Order: sequence, then C-alpha cells, then structure tokens
Amino acid sequence: MRLKSLIAVLAVLASPTLAKAADLVVTVRDAAGQPVKDAVAMLRTGAPAGQPVKFTWPYRVSQHDISFDPFVLVVPVGSNVSFPNNDKVRHHVYSFSPTKKFQLKLYGREEDRSVLFDKAGVVALGCNIHDQMAAFVVVVDTPYAGKTDASGQVTLRGAPAGAAKLTVWHPFMKTAGNQTLRTVNVGANGGREAFTVDLRPAPPTMTMH
Repeated sequence: MRLKSLIAVLAVLASPTLAKAADLVVTVRDAAGQPVKDAVAMLRTGAPAGQPVKFTWPYRVSQHDISFDPFVLVVPVGSNVSFPNNDKVRHHVYSFSPTKKFQLKLYGREEDRSVLFDKAGVVALGCNIHDQMAAFVVVVDTPYAGKTDASGQVTLRGAPAGAAKLTVWHPFMKTAGNQTLRTVNVGANGGREAFTVDLRPAPPTMTMH
C-alpha cells in the first residue's frame, strides 16, 4: 500500500496540469518609456478555470479625500464589491456602464454599500456630488489577471503553458476599447511580455489614488 501511495503521489506531481503552471510577467510602458500604473493584464487560455476565480486583494473601492481608492480594481465575475465612505461628506456613487448600471444614493461617513458585479467588462464609476471623482472596476472571467504597479509590472501567476490571448487595458489608452490584444506563447518556465502604449492625458480635474 505504501508503494502504491508513493506512486500515486509521484504521478500527481508529474501531471501536465502541475508541471506546466508558470508565471507570466507583463510590463507596460508609455511612448516615452515611462512605466504605466493601473494597466490591467488579462490572459485567456481557452481552458476552463476548474474552480471559482479568486484574487488575494480586497474587493473594495473606498471613498476618502474626495476620491476613489483604488483608481482601478480588478475582480472576478460574481464578486460583491464594497464601497465604504471614509469622508466627512456624503457621496452618491453611480455607474452608467453597460456592464453594470447602478446607483448608491447619498450615504455618509463610515457607512458602506455593496454591489454585485455579475458580468465581465469595464465599469466606470463616478460620484453624483463630486464630478472630479472617477474610478474603474474591471470584471474579469479569467484567473490570470491583475494590474500593473508603479513600476509598470504585473505577474500573472500559475498560467498554463501554451498559446493564449493576452489583453492589456488602461482607461487612457488610445485604442478601441482602451485595450490592446496579442497572441502569446507561455513557456513551461513562464515568460515575459512587454507593451508600449500611447495614453491620453488624464483630465486635469480628475482625482486618482
């Protein structure tokens, strides 16, 4: 029995699913070579996820200093996102985006509201009281997704080796749908992909975290 158990364990460790999992590092820079923060990378392999998609960061967009934080939030389809108000003033959060239309009518400090995001796509947020407030919730249907940090990088962990479609989105990208798409080949040991994108300047009145 012990020998059979050992053989079974070795078979699992050698299975293609585990052996082929790899990390894909995506770097995004602008036309001047500067790192682009808050660009969302999404890798679609065509294979089913096998289990519900979950990310490690909070599914939350808070309001403080008359702005949304974070400016871009990535969540999987089916997520409940909280919208706590940490300001001394009231906010009226809304979206008219086709992916998710909603309104969270006036609520005050230390109050919280939540919204279920049940469809993949981009949801632009605003405040009906403070026009300078803007943010985005990017709802994804893949476990291999994330946003770039201040260095312009994001690591998509555990991606299966092989051909896949890699999409990079940013709210100010000068392309149709604010995104660009390419076919990539993820190696057995992972890989790297670099994007250079043209961006529109952010509106001067917009506040971003």
